[in-house]
Amino acid sequence: MASSMAAAAAAAAASLSPPPLSTERSVARCGHLFPGSPASSRPLRFHSARRGGLSPATRKPRSLPRAAKAVVAVKADPLKVMIAGAPASGKGTQCELIKTKYGLVHISAGDLLRAEIAAGTENGKRAKEFMEKGQLVPDEIVVNMVKERLLQPDAQEKGWLLDGYPRSYSQAMALETLGIRPDIFILLDVPDELLVERVVGRRLDPVTGKIYHLKYSPPENEEIASRLTQRFDDTEEKVKLRLQTHYQNVESLLSIYDDVIVKIKGDALVDEVFAQVDRQLTSSLDKKTGMVASA
Repeated sequence: MASSMAAAAAAAAASLSPPPLSTERSVARCGHLFPGSPASSRPLRFHSARRGGLSPATRKPRSLPRAAKAVVAVKADPLKVMIAGAPASGKGTQCELIKTKYGLVHISAGDLLRAEIAAGTENGKRAKEFMEKGQLVPDEIVVNMVKERLLQPDAQEKGWLLDGYPRSYSQAMALETLGIRPDIFILLDVPDELLVERVVGRRLDPVTGKIYHLKYSPPENEEIASRLTQRFDDTEEKVKLRLQTHYQNVESLLSIYDDVIVKIKGDALVDEVFAQVDRQLTSSLDKKTGMVASA
């Protein structure tokens, strides 16, 4: 009797105790721990996009979380670039290379002024009146031309490259007042003696309009060489005066654009100079993209 009661008590205790632990393991999946399968079963494996018999091309892509979608949809503002350089610094060549690679809208204040006059716009008519009197066109008129050009859809969408403008403190302050400011101001720096050599050696072919240089890009034959002409201001005396004006203009802009001015050594080969320019523009664009991504 006593033995049967002891057996019954043991059976009841056994039913109340937890089941024995199976020999399981934990498997790490993408940084999280998941209960593993029994040791006797095959190990878990991760599969590629072909899982379930679907090829990567036909398998429906996993949708991104809403927050991730919002970040992807945000696009950084396009680059806004100003560039300046002394006469014969190679600024025109670098502008072409920048425009080709980055797709920026190239805007030259001088070209813009001539185009406005030719089109007979209100700004053009006002500018023409001053020019016909032999007077300088007031900053107000040129700033309005630049502002209206920068606000056009192509410049807003693609970004802009403002060439040789502003040239004075008052012009720069006028742009600042309008909220027009570059991401980067590229300043081509070339030694004076090389600038003088480049300018004095320049020649123009009046037939084709092509520019040659007696040392760096001589004419193809004697026939072309015989008809080349030199611009009246491409003399050593005139170019030194122009350089003096250029340095005065740059000095007046430093207080406004000091935080975005980047000096580029312009006394190397064209491709080497552009490599420097390219690195600076890429860095500036990366900063803009990074700011948007972290916002």
